[in-house]
Amino acid sequence: MQNVTVNRKYPKAKSKFLFLSIRRNLLPAIFCLFIICLVIFSKTNLAASKEGLLLWANNIVPSLLPFFIATELLSYTSVVTKLGKLLNPIMRPLFGIPGIGSYALLMGIISGYPTGAKIVVNLKEQGLCTKEEAEKMLAFTNNSGPLFILSTVGISLFGNSTIGLLLLITHILACLSVGVLFRFWKSKNPSSTQVFPQNKIKKEEVNFSNLGDILGKSILSAIKTVVMIGGFVVLFSIILSILNNSHIISMLGNVIHPFLSFFGFDDIRFSTSLISGMLELTNGVTQISFIACKNISMNIILSAFLLGFGGLSILLQVYSIIAKANLSIKSYFIGKLLHGILAAFYTFCFIHYFPIFNFNL
Repeated sequence: MQNVTVNRKYPKAKSKFLFLSIRRNLLPAIFCLFIICLVIFSKTNLAASKEGLLLWANNIVPSLLPFFIATELLSYTSVVTKLGKLLNPIMRPLFGIPGIGSYALLMGIISGYPTGAKIVVNLKEQGLCTKEEAEKMLAFTNNSGPLFILSTVGISLFGNSTIGLLLLITHILACLSVGVLFRFWKSKNPSSTQVFPQNKIKKEEVNFSNLGDILGKSILSAIKTVVMIGGFVVLFSIILSILNNSHIISMLGNVIHPFLSFFGFDDIRFSTSLISGMLELTNGVTQISFIACKNISMNIILSAFLLGFGGLSILLQVYSIIAKANLSIKSYFIGKLLHGILAAFYTFCFIHYFPIFNFNL
């Protein structure tokens, strides 16, 4: 009888060992496959890499670097803590976070991805919020910037500033809605009920005597973050090129096409563009805007979802930023998925109930 028991347990142990072996070797296998694809598709990868670098140099550096420097400099002043104390009576009951979270929310809306996440990590490291509060803030303080939505998406891609305004309004509404929903994230944890944690780290305040030193530190920190973002932009430009040339995106598009068709997205290009956008935001929104469709509301609604979700590239950027603060990426992923769904829903409502926002032919 004892031998029979051992034999019955053996397949379970073997399958568990096989699962652990696959899990342990999965990433090395993916990295090896990526290197092989770099060689096979070297010509198109080179062009994609150049495009990624141009996108980073022409758009991301000019728009994000000044904001990163400004937020770093502000963190050396008392403005942030004063703002926190002033807005605590609003932020605490509405979002379940300290008033200082208003700074992350405001800058996250104004400057775009991934500024909000960077500020949240700074607040957590300075002891100005708890781990639970930081994870709540991650869910709704990291957003697409108004410059990107109004100028790049609205005017450059769709050729209509009103479309950009609509996308910005629904983006912010969805962001605030996610914040309210995450009011209850780990709310039973007693540490999340503190107004201000007791373990604050006293940060050096800027004055005329140390301005040069702090300015240098702020610029170096900002440059480090922008270079990291540039690496992700180039990497995902190459990944998209490989996936397109190997027809993987078109295959995945065929898989999700029946689901999107149920919601009225009959053109297969919507499916492939959605897959591209879920990997890299700018590429996906650009493809969607180029799809000729009488019901342009379809293009706008799908763009609203991608602007809210952000894509895998931005998710990994945020993951690299929050890793040092020991924060979970789970709240961010759930929050951005909700953000995308709510932004698409709000956009649908605005288009159908406000004639000024109905652009269908």
